[in-house]
Amino acid sequence: METKAVRPVKVLLADDHQLFREGLKRILNMEKDLEVIGECSDGIQVLEFCNRYKPDVVLLDINMPIENGVVATEKLRDIFPDIKIIILSIHDDESYVFETLRKGATGYLLKDMEAESLINAIRTVAEGYAYIHPKVTGKLINQLRRMTYLDEIGATSGAAASKETVTKFIPRGNNPLTRREAEVLRLMAEGKSNKSIGENLFISEKTVKNHVSSILQKMEVDDRTQAVIHSIKFGWVTV
Repeated sequence: METKAVRPVKVLLADDHQLFREGLKRILNMEKDLEVIGECSDGIQVLEFCNRYKPDVVLLDINMPIENGVVATEKLRDIFPDIKIIILSIHDDESYVFETLRKGATGYLLKDMEAESLINAIRTVAEGYAYIHPKVTGKLINQLRRMTYLDEIGATSGAAASKETVTKFIPRGNNPLTRREAEVLRLMAEGKSNKSIGENLFISEKTVKNHVSSILQKMEVDDRTQAVIHSIKFGWVTV
């Protein structure tokens, strides 16, 4: 029986530094399951390219001319909801992470990360999961804690919250996860990949994926990032 070939993930590079794009293109095109199908240097070009070629994943820099990465992310999410957006930035400030995730990005990476980690992150996002660079995960968690504290003492206004950002509160005592799922969720909150989680818990990567799917279903969320954010807010995970 003939095995059907798997189509490589189509990647668009959007960065205003040509040398950086060329280096990244060489690295990604060495992988059989990844294919760089184009390059852009500003936000307008990103939209035009996506409209014409429909990439699977866009690697998008924040600091681009004409339209920056934040604006481009919001437009991409509205016009092309099936395209996955990964922010690739030099900034590790949590405010950048929050803003881009809020606008629709499903990944946030730093430009100084190792090539192997970047490639695995692209694969993770292409499979429908979210990925946040471990270096900024701690800052993101601290910001969430500050936001939760301000909300508890009434220092933030709920009037500005959009319908999309309102979440159902689940009391700490009503955690629906099994003990193993809770362990997987804790490692997810540390920014670990499915492979790394499996190695930590001595289970297969396939089993980890099954646990992740169960976690997302029980928490009624769409991706790993939402699951981690909710679990911290609800007190299910302590990092």
